Amino acid sequence: VVQVVESGGGSVQIGGSLRLSCLVSGFTSDFYDSHMGWYRQAPGSECELVADISGSGITHYGDSVRGRVTISQDNAKNTVLLEMNRMKSEDTALYYCKAGNSLYVGSTCPNSDFGYWGTGTQVTVSS
Repeated sequence: VVQVVESGGGSVQIGGSLRLSCLVSGFTSDFYDSHMGWYRQAPGSECELVADISGSGITHYGDSVRGRVTISQDNAKNTVLLEMNRMKSEDTALYYCKAGNSLYVGSTCPNSDFGYWGTGTQVTVSS
């Protein structure tokens, strides 16, 4: 059974920082085919890629967060981290961690037809 569990969400002030953590268990994939990613969805908006990292360490970042976030993974601990800095009010959303074999481009998240998802962690950025 694959389990994906996010933690670290909460409230932060504009300009502040937050770190999200994702613990993945039971996920087996060819190392170089694996993709661990963070996605977010705010009310009334489509699902958006925040950051993704492949098993070989190649990263992808969403346009709205590039330069402000960093994704990393600790394969020994089956953990994926997301560091977010200089946060903006528009970063407010429900953040999901996903384990799979590709980037996700759907409009709604989570989507169990594409990989394994956590239940999400809320991030709220305000003044």
